Amino acid sequence: GVTPNLENLGLEEAGIQVEEGKIKVDGFYRTSVDGVYAIGDIVSGPALAHAASAEGIVCVEKIAGMNPEPINYNNIPGCTYTSPEVASVGYTEKAAREAGYEIKVGKFPYTASGKANAAGARDGFIKLIFDAKYGELLGAHMIGANVTEMIAELVVSRNLETTGHELIKSIHPHPTMSEAIMEAAAAAYDEVIHI
Repeated sequence: GVTPNLENLGLEEAGIQVEEGKIKVDGFYRTSVDGVYAIGDIVSGPALAHAASAEGIVCVEKIAGMNPEPINYNNIPGCTYTSPEVASVGYTEKAAREAGYEIKVGKFPYTASGKANAAGARDGFIKLIFDAKYGELLGAHMIGANVTEMIAELVVSRNLETTGHELIKSIHPHPTMSEAIMEAAAAAYDEVIHI
């Protein structure tokens, strides 16, 4: 992991609040000192390059007098570049239940994917978690070839509060790895036909 090193910078002497080894900021990355901002690995949140980049944009837009929307950290994807790859965004089943949601879960194995079979990449699955009441996508967890590319579709889906049925009705090209997303959504609603 990444551990920030804030020692011997004189932050406390300058009046910048540090909490648990990170610089304390608000939703627009303002520190406790007027005109001083902080983003990235030195603030709370995921130590990810794409998160820091998004924080920088929000911060600069605020400095420029714009009205940016604060980042929803539950919509930042996490990716692990291994073989097979791992990617996720949003709630886990446990976290969704703890947040008070009743959930529907759909899982689609790569062994049932024509593209995964043709590519010799049968190890993996797509798991999607939906709010049982309104159908909104709450979380996505994937292991397999190309999932670090495919997670972007699910980040957009979370940002747009896409429902399971909207994912099911979004025609995915065949044969592709990404059609496993549509199949996992269908599995959550007992509509899957390919397993």
